[in-house]
Amino acid sequence: MIRVLLVDDSPIALHILQRLLARSAGIQVVGTAANGREALDLLPALNPDVICTDLHMPVMDGLEFTRAVMNKYPRPILVLSISVEPGSSNVFRLLEAGAVDFYPKPRGIIEADHEKLARELASKIRVLAGVHVFRRTGAATGDAQLPVRLSLRPRAPVRIVAIGASTGGPQALREILSHLPGGFRVPVVCVQHIGADFLPEMVAWLAEVSPLPVRVAAQGEVPQAGVAYFAPGNAHLDLDDGGRFDLSEAPPCGGHRPSVTVTLRAVARHYGASAVGVLLTGMGRDGAEGMAEIAAAGGITIAQDEASSVVYGMPREAAALGAAQQVLPLQQIGPALVALTNQRKNADAAPGRKEAT
Repeated sequence: MIRVLLVDDSPIALHILQRLLARSAGIQVVGTAANGREALDLLPALNPDVICTDLHMPVMDGLEFTRAVMNKYPRPILVLSISVEPGSSNVFRLLEAGAVDFYPKPRGIIEADHEKLARELASKIRVLAGVHVFRRTGAATGDAQLPVRLSLRPRAPVRIVAIGASTGGPQALREILSHLPGGFRVPVVCVQHIGADFLPEMVAWLAEVSPLPVRVAAQGEVPQAGVAYFAPGNAHLDLDDGGRFDLSEAPPCGGHRPSVTVTLRAVARHYGASAVGVLLTGMGRDGAEGMAEIAAAGGITIAQDEASSVVYGMPREAAALGAAQQVLPLQQIGPALVALTNQRKNADAAPGRKEAT
């Protein structure tokens, strides 16, 4: 049984959520609390597998509660609130604090479609029960300062970095982008599985810590060095024969649009040995085949390791295909990308050396 703690200051909401989850096989509500402080006191005894919490509550709100949980009793947190709707910056503040996922609670929960609500909540809870969470104390781990041991050298000067992610990806991307310097020598193209309505807020949140400009890719745009681009929330990010972004509404690939594999395949096709592909935390196998194509074209491929992944799905699938040439902890990936592009700089400076095309 997946043990769940519900935290909400509305007795009606707690009653309805308890009743709905009681219909779901394999899920047991082991306790309820009216605010974060009360829930924090209950945690040692109840030891839930997953916490579902509201955001706005008296005494201790959901954001403060999430920070406290991830400091003292780290475990997966699903934020269930009317305040995590599109257009709100709350979502990414909560993810930054350590929450794994969020679900917009119906404003009229009594009149809501209870069958749909029960089905979607149960699905999210089952996913969260299998994720890996980390203690967060607010102090730097220092991992990024450790020497980066790259086992491979680029066969050609690096001209682009392509990154794919899903569950846990926004937090991972924030970590990586924060370590890329302004004036980074190549474009960074990213695909993150996230609802289209939440993409603008994610881009703005990432831009807060990124020395690189962060923006959504536009049709026909040529990728520019020193800019981080994101696939739109409802279109594949492909490249045309001239290397310009080609936004496609082709059918989903492996159930996803945008698909990481579509973008990595395009990068492999256009950049070949000059490409670096990175696959981060996420559920499923999207991106694994695209990584394999970059490796086959002579490019460099890096997968996030299991210990630092919220969900070790996509990177594991890439490793199973033999597509991940190097596996690194999250904190090492940004510095590794800097090192790879510095190798490009050295190659460019070598007498008689021309950049591959």
